[in-house]
Amino acid sequence: MDIEEEIDDENLFITFPPIVQKAIEEVFPSKDPLDEPDFNSIDYINSLFPTEQSLSNIDEVVFKVENKISSIDNEISTVVRSQITASEEGRQALEEAQKVIKQLFAHITDIKEQAEKSEEMVREITRDIKQLDSAKRNLTLAITTLNHLHMLVGGVDTLKSLTQRRLYGEIVLPLQAISEVMTHFENYSNIPQIKSLSDQVKSIHFELAEQITHDFKEAFSVSIMISFVGSNTKTAIPNKQLAQACLVLSILDPKVKKELLKWFVNIQLQEYSHLFQETEDTAWLDKIDKRYSWIKKHLLEFEDRLGNMFPQNWEVSERIAVQFCHDTREALSKIMVKRKNEIDVKLLLYAIQKTSAFEGLLARRFTGITLNENSDASKDNGDDNKHNDDGKIEDINSSAFHGLIGRCFIPHLEIYIESVDRNLADLIERFVLDQKQSKPTEATETQASILPSCPDLFVFYKKSMIQCNQLDNGQTMLNLTKTFQKYLHEYAEKLLLSNLPKIEPQSLGTSVQNFTKDLQKISTSGLIQNFSSLLKEGELTRFSKEEQTKICYILTTAEYCLETTQQLQDKLKEKIVPSMADQVDLTKEQDNFHKVISNCIQLLVQDLENSCEPALTAMSKVQWQNVDTVGDQSSYITSITTHLKTNVPIIRENLSHSRKYFTQFCIKFANSFIPKFIQSIYKCKPINTEGAEQLLLDTHMLKTVLLNLPSIASQINRTAPAAYVKVVTKGMTRAEMILKVVMTPIEPAKNFVEQYKKLLPDSQLTEFHKVLEMKSVKRQDQTVLSDIFKSNK
Repeated sequence: MDIEEEIDDENLFITFPPIVQKAIEEVFPSKDPLDEPDFNSIDYINSLFPTEQSLSNIDEVVFKVENKISSIDNEISTVVRSQITASEEGRQALEEAQKVIKQLFAHITDIKEQAEKSEEMVREITRDIKQLDSAKRNLTLAITTLNHLHMLVGGVDTLKSLTQRRLYGEIVLPLQAISEVMTHFENYSNIPQIKSLSDQVKSIHFELAEQITHDFKEAFSVSIMISFVGSNTKTAIPNKQLAQACLVLSILDPKVKKELLKWFVNIQLQEYSHLFQETEDTAWLDKIDKRYSWIKKHLLEFEDRLGNMFPQNWEVSERIAVQFCHDTREALSKIMVKRKNEIDVKLLLYAIQKTSAFEGLLARRFTGITLNENSDASKDNGDDNKHNDDGKIEDINSSAFHGLIGRCFIPHLEIYIESVDRNLADLIERFVLDQKQSKPTEATETQASILPSCPDLFVFYKKSMIQCNQLDNGQTMLNLTKTFQKYLHEYAEKLLLSNLPKIEPQSLGTSVQNFTKDLQKISTSGLIQNFSSLLKEGELTRFSKEEQTKICYILTTAEYCLETTQQLQDKLKEKIVPSMADQVDLTKEQDNFHKVISNCIQLLVQDLENSCEPALTAMSKVQWQNVDTVGDQSSYITSITTHLKTNVPIIRENLSHSRKYFTQFCIKFANSFIPKFIQSIYKCKPINTEGAEQLLLDTHMLKTVLLNLPSIASQINRTAPAAYVKVVTKGMTRAEMILKVVMTPIEPAKNFVEQYKKLLPDSQLTEFHKVLEMKSVKRQDQTVLSDIFKSNK
């Protein structure tokens, strides 16, 4: 421990290192200022005597300090004396500890020596035990090997004798035992004696395979020959002997069993190949049910006569059925290619229906466990039965027998697609003819009024999709999708767009009658000019209530088609094979229905605008510079309001189930009508201050009407959609600002321009000129104001 000592003239200061100081504070915590490491005597005295008056108790403070010094001296003396005593006791304790450590070390050394002796004894004992264990294992292995060798030698002779006498029932157990024993001698094949025995066993296996195969072929060949010559005598097949032979085959090389089953199954189907060969009448599609009747009858006879001869796990009946399916598919494929021109959709669907029913029967009767074996076998022969003619991979485990025969019809399913195409073409033509007589469906609580042909079309689509899914969910389903797309487009064009009411000009007299009444109600303070010109502008298009209703139900029909087309697309993607799902895309068809909806809304907007057009024309023809008083709203505003109250409820009622499109109609109308209204304001020139005030009042009244447009003339007062309110507020506020600018004095010019920019901050120079023209500002003054306008940008 380093201690730095600093000595000045009067005192000795000991400064400890920080780590020592910290340890002292942990052991002896103290809040006394005298114990602080950076104690300052002057500061301490000042804290005791902060003022002159405090010096009066100096004697008391000195007394306390002296007592504290005396107390500390006593504590130091006591500690010093105790340390002397403790040092002596510590020395004695250390000596005793050293003695004990020496004794402990001696004990440890003694224990270590004894442990080494014990370990050596254990090694001596276990050395003999390990030798005994090794000897035991070797002896056991030797005895086992000798027993196996004895069994092998005796078993080979026994097998030879049993094989020669065809005692297959007695061969099974020794053959199985010898086969297991031979696995024990696999590592000893380099020993001549063992190799000789192994060769003899292989020879016995080969001889048994040849002999059993020959027995089967001899027994069944005789039976087949008798059946061909037409004898009524039933040949007795040695079922018991052959059944025992099957147990022997199960032990031999699996290839032997496989080859025998392949031969046997072909034998069972020889009669089928003869009866339904290509040249026979029964081979064609119209007699396809006879094929399935034959195999069902044959399988029943087989299981009755020979079912017990084969082990159950051989699944011979299923193998016959599977091979029948393969043979039938190949035969049908060949004959359909040759007689393609004779196939019509009715015959094709009949054959597919019968085939599908038969495949379903097989799936219920058999497990399908042999299908994987047949697939592997066909791969070896270069014919992958797991793939259909379109390259689609069949999931055998999940679909069982489905499509095992039916895949042969897939290349010819274009006939079915052509039939669907013809039926849809006829359906669309019938819809077109019935369009004039048929009425839309009545609206319900959940469904708007639509054309009755629309649900009929999608019902046909649904039935066709279900039927096609049973036939093929690959390329044929994709072709059906393309057919659906074609007629969705035709429906949109021929049934919807083509039936929208056409825009045709009204007669001049009718137009004059419609708005002359409004003109007669104009305030007497206004004057009408160029009345003949106004009449020419009155030739406007108007739809009747029936036509407005028709546009609405065409819109709701298009909406129904749009939603159902999306559902159709999702269903097609679900049904078609996953690899082709991305090719199913009905976006273009949905866009067509969006187009119909947009056209309907545009026609309704245009019609409503046309109804308001005479009033706007009348508004612009009033001599606003002669208006001397501000009264109630003008008659043209009343006319516009009347038209809105007449037309909008009709549209709202018919679009009650399509609120979003009714909202779109309102927004489009506001976006189109308000700019026209503003342009009409610009045409109100020249105009005086009273005229501007009247026009501002009219604008405010129109704004109120437009804000309430979605629920106008309705008993239920709904809040207008926020998007619509935003459009109306923005547009009509601009119209009000224009009129406020018109009412602003032109002098001083700078103030006028500043007020204009304040009220119309995004206005262009062309609009500025229009406002000046409304105020009848002279050309020279316009130039000055325009310069100020440009300079203030």
